[in-house]
Amino acid sequence: MQHPWPDRLWIVRHGESAGNVARDAAHAAGLSRIDIAERDVDVPLSPLGERQSDALGRWFAAMPAVERPDVVLTSPYRRAMRTAERLHQSGGMPVHPNDFVVDERLREKEFGVLDRLTTAGIRQEFPEQAEFRRLLGKFYHRPPGGESWCDVILRLRSALDTVSLHHGGRRVLIVGHQVVVLCLRYLLENLTEEEILAIDAAGDVANCSVTEYRFDAQAGPRGGLLLHRYNFVAPLEEAGAPVTAEPDAAIAAR
Repeated sequence: MQHPWPDRLWIVRHGESAGNVARDAAHAAGLSRIDIAERDVDVPLSPLGERQSDALGRWFAAMPAVERPDVVLTSPYRRAMRTAERLHQSGGMPVHPNDFVVDERLREKEFGVLDRLTTAGIRQEFPEQAEFRRLLGKFYHRPPGGESWCDVILRLRSALDTVSLHHGGRRVLIVGHQVVVLCLRYLLENLTEEEILAIDAAGDVANCSVTEYRFDAQAGPRGGLLLHRYNFVAPLEEAGAPVTAEPDAAIAAR
């Protein structure tokens, strides 16, 4: 019987975005708001983010063709889709962009009323939300109009069910966002709130980093996916593309 899991699963955070750059500028200047003209969904890659995507594409291209991804799922956000497209353009992705599966369940965590605010801005404009988040923790705190980590996990459970239903035995690449990478780890490894928040606290997920799982027939009654590497940035370092790990713009709500 065909097992329900991919043979290989790569989860990649998008390359550095213009939002990451704007967030750094706002914090450096002590501003309460992050200067981004576009909707979050439309924020593009920065020039460095494009270089990072190209470097990762060349890393995939160096693999034998039979080991590269043959299914690509991507968040609908521009920075994620553009990362996947540049992986293809750099020769690392035999899957044509026309065949990418764009899945809104892989989108960035929604920040609601806290969107585009720095940590200082949230404390100034929504002090009650800053206090709620302190009391509840980021795992359960849901800002008005936004999502908690639990909300993201709920939609990702559904997305993983779709992967199991349609892509068992395949080599699957998911291109998404920092919280998506972490919440998929929570699901795939059956982690607790404390365990996944400890991983988050240890360091941000780097732009264009690779988190990889491989199928192991001995992992459970029908096999399972085991973590092979997390936050892997060697492809960028080898190509001379600077490694960046800035959270997406609404850092305080992440």
